[in-house]
Amino acid sequence: MRRAFWIGCLVLAACAPSSPQPLAFPKSFLFGASIAGFQVDMGCPTIPASKCDDQGSDWYQWITDPRILANPQAVNFLGGPPSTGPGFYELYPQDLARAKNELHLNAVRLSLEWSRIFPTSTVGVTGYDHLRAIASPDGLAFYHAIFAKMKALGLTPLVTVNHYTLPLWIHDGVDCHFNGLDKCAKKGWVDPATVTEIAKYAGFVAREFGGEVDLWATENEPLALPLSGYLEPTATRTNPPGLSFQSAAAKEVTLNLIEAHAAMYDAIKANDTVDADGDGVAAKVGLVLSMTDVKSAGQKPDDDTAQKNISYLYNQLYLDATVDGMLDENLAGPSTEKLHPELAHRMDYVGINYYTQITVAGLSGSILPDFSSLLTLDPTSPATNLSQYDAKGIYDMAMFVTNRYHLPIIITENSVQAIPDAPTQSQGLVQYLQWLHKAMDDGADVQGYFWWTLMDNYEWNHGMAPEDDFGLYKVDPNDPKKTRTIRQVGKDYARIAQGHAVPVDLLSKYPMQ
Repeated sequence: MRRAFWIGCLVLAACAPSSPQPLAFPKSFLFGASIAGFQVDMGCPTIPASKCDDQGSDWYQWITDPRILANPQAVNFLGGPPSTGPGFYELYPQDLARAKNELHLNAVRLSLEWSRIFPTSTVGVTGYDHLRAIASPDGLAFYHAIFAKMKALGLTPLVTVNHYTLPLWIHDGVDCHFNGLDKCAKKGWVDPATVTEIAKYAGFVAREFGGEVDLWATENEPLALPLSGYLEPTATRTNPPGLSFQSAAAKEVTLNLIEAHAAMYDAIKANDTVDADGDGVAAKVGLVLSMTDVKSAGQKPDDDTAQKNISYLYNQLYLDATVDGMLDENLAGPSTEKLHPELAHRMDYVGINYYTQITVAGLSGSILPDFSSLLTLDPTSPATNLSQYDAKGIYDMAMFVTNRYHLPIIITENSVQAIPDAPTQSQGLVQYLQWLHKAMDDGADVQGYFWWTLMDNYEWNHGMAPEDDFGLYKVDPNDPKKTRTIRQVGKDYARIAQGHAVPVDLLSKYPMQ
């Protein structure tokens, strides 16, 4: 009887439901937050704006030029002055310390500002020593100090070489906006010479900072530049030069950005030869894409075709070229791709910025090869409310990259956009991480997750707008000290990062959906 009793207990124990467990991530997994130089540097509490603000960039020109400010509707400029920014240029020691000691992060993604390092032209200048002779000593010292602080804190830097901004000596966006591309002299990404200069710049920073940085991203969301700068400026993102429906220019910009990534990849690999973190690899180089799960509403005959084309633009175009060397030279769709071996195998990992699902609705065209159907969208129609919160989309994108390109993945940006029916940021954080963990269980080599963003920032043409408060820390733009106050999502993320796992109570509070 006694033996049977214990056997029965063992059977019952085996059948009993197990206690809920935290959702654990590998110890090597990077939990981080992302920032971008232009968006966080400005607005220093005590340092003069002449030093704090990167006044040599096309984006600084864009938000301060009197002609733009006199007619903001023309470019949908909604922002305030640079002085409202969070002042990271001065406050970075405290911000990085918060990231490590309060949030328990082990990584921070940040960008280098090209015009901080080279405020004057590098055209015709070659070789590291000659370039260093004309580089800004203050600019170099600023970034070296940041990397030294990160090393002291144990934070891994993920460095974006180009996060949208260009030096004025390459791109005069205001001139191109008012006088047109046929008359402006400094055309930015429309000019193939920009590819040469940015590759030179990438090689320089790789050598200069290679002893401190091993994880590089060449470009951030390259599709945003042709779409928002040359096709259809919108209230959410309008890049200089803020031109509308310049299809030929948009295609030129797109192709130049693809070529630039490959050239920057080669330059970084050739110049960063120091293994800073001791893992045996001196430089890992990727490209950061804004990827999205695209659905069709099927309201018009072209919606289904447009869905495939938009998904191709967001999720395949750049990767087909830089992973497999298959380039869509005419932006007409994947069936027109041709092999370009010089572009292939230029990707060590894929950076995914994921925010929303998109539903294609009510188009009177198929997007490719003619972009004119973009302009048929009626933004006042409920049918064209294109963005929806969909946590599962992060899983879908991770599995898409895994199954098609077989590369490691880093989630380089993620948070909840200010869209209808959006949940709280904490809910989004927990649900995104659950779906990401499932992707890892299903074979995706996801190596890190970076929340957008560390603190409230200057959200491009929106400025310090309340609807764009994605920060783990709140920043009051009207506070001269730019005081940081941690939000609930920051507190929840800190618990996750500290334990390298999503706690049981957060899993119960925010189940997968």
